[in-house]
Amino acid sequence: MSRAVTTMGAGLLPDHHQQGDFFVCDIFDAIPKDDIASMEHPLFSLATRPDRRILQYDHNGTEITVTPSVRGLATIHDKDILIFCISQLMAALNAGRRVSRTVQLKAHDLLIATNRETSGDAYRRLREAFERLAGTRITTNIVTGEIETTTGFGLIESWEIVRKTRGGRMVSVAVTLSDWLYRAVLSKSVLTLSRDYFRLRKPLERRIYELARKHCGRQPAWTVSVDTLLKKSGSASPRRVFRKMLRDMIEAGHLPDYEMSEEPGDLIRFAPRGGLVEGEARPPALRAETLEAARALMPGQDVYALEAEWRGVWARSGAPRLRRPDGAFLGWVRKRSGPK
Repeated sequence: MSRAVTTMGAGLLPDHHQQGDFFVCDIFDAIPKDDIASMEHPLFSLATRPDRRILQYDHNGTEITVTPSVRGLATIHDKDILIFCISQLMAALNAGRRVSRTVQLKAHDLLIATNRETSGDAYRRLREAFERLAGTRITTNIVTGEIETTTGFGLIESWEIVRKTRGGRMVSVAVTLSDWLYRAVLSKSVLTLSRDYFRLRKPLERRIYELARKHCGRQPAWTVSVDTLLKKSGSASPRRVFRKMLRDMIEAGHLPDYEMSEEPGDLIRFAPRGGLVEGEARPPALRAETLEAARALMPGQDVYALEAEWRGVWARSGAPRLRRPDGAFLGWVRKRSGPK
């Protein structure tokens, strides 16, 4: 996973945190994942103030209507919650664990994983984000999991504070995803994001990165007209203002993983900065007997937490292809356990 953008600094937020019936998040270092459908189509508001417009989108046979609640439309920053849930579920699926449409998560972990501050105000904003996600209604015929239906749903079906402090701050939250989004997870209709996505300040920057990640894929480049990019971004800005914002992004040059350039004919070109965000590599699968061997090496330790930590190390080292992942994992565990 490319970290080239980390050193660019300007325009990026600081890296705040270096480092049954329910599916309980227990894999903190899960690789960020986003569902392809919402990367392709504009489901989230790019506004920074309450947005109570009804959004209409029609492109190549895909029809979307997004209706706000009294709290306004869900924003692109609210989407961090969905990305966190999707990432946790995909990490569990890749590890062969059971998952559920209802995800129980720790609010503090979500804030850290999405590069947010952990102040009291951050918890208040998080609660408002849950309310917007549950209140925003989508009506669409987008296919997820190879099923096309015209249906209406909330971005999340429901949320509940499971535990809170004496002062009322949420500690753990249960989030029930919509069937539509859960189908996307089960069918693995997701793509990996750069962790620096969470450091992008401006809503449009996040949206443009999503589109570049979805459309560039494994191509050497993706070229798109400003008009099409404006439509697919969901931006409410006039074309001339939108074009100026794109030029500012090109000049800043801090879009993770992709370089932007302006081409003749009112076109924008995206090209991978120094390699793809995600190649064909998948998190290495470990055998059950390997986990038992790890348990014997480190009695009393949670072997699943060890496995998750090892996967994080593997991902940060560039997701190398492992000929013997079980042996590599046990070797890492032996180093962790120290001399006998």
